[in-house]
Amino acid sequence: MNQYKKMITRQRKWMFYLLALFVLGWGFTPYPRIFLGLLLGTALSLYSLWVMQRKIDRFGQAVQEGGRITGIGTFTRLATAALAVIIAMRFEEHFHLMAVILGLMTTYVVIMIDFALFRKQD
Repeated sequence: MNQYKKMITRQRKWMFYLLALFVLGWGFTPYPRIFLGLLLGTALSLYSLWVMQRKIDRFGQAVQEGGRITGIGTFTRLATAALAVIIAMRFEEHFHLMAVILGLMTTYVVIMIDFALFRKQD
């Protein structure tokens, strides 16, 4: 379980680094709509990552204890993605819709990169 905790920490750290990068891009580039869209999508993607990691942790504990096994939060992640798209469409002058969608996918990209980089070390 220690490896799992390290993986969670690495993934969250990379998401915070990306958020900081997008804030800098929003503030210092001539493309504020794109970076604000990426920021919104990635922030909600970080929330989805947190929910997924928490649910998987509870899922693992339930399997170990032989208790009731619940889902891993798919509906919550879909609702979060829908919320991001609704916000982007409502405030179209501030958020670039495609950037929001790309931002929503950053969690999965971070998970794949983390797996590829640290597969041999763990």
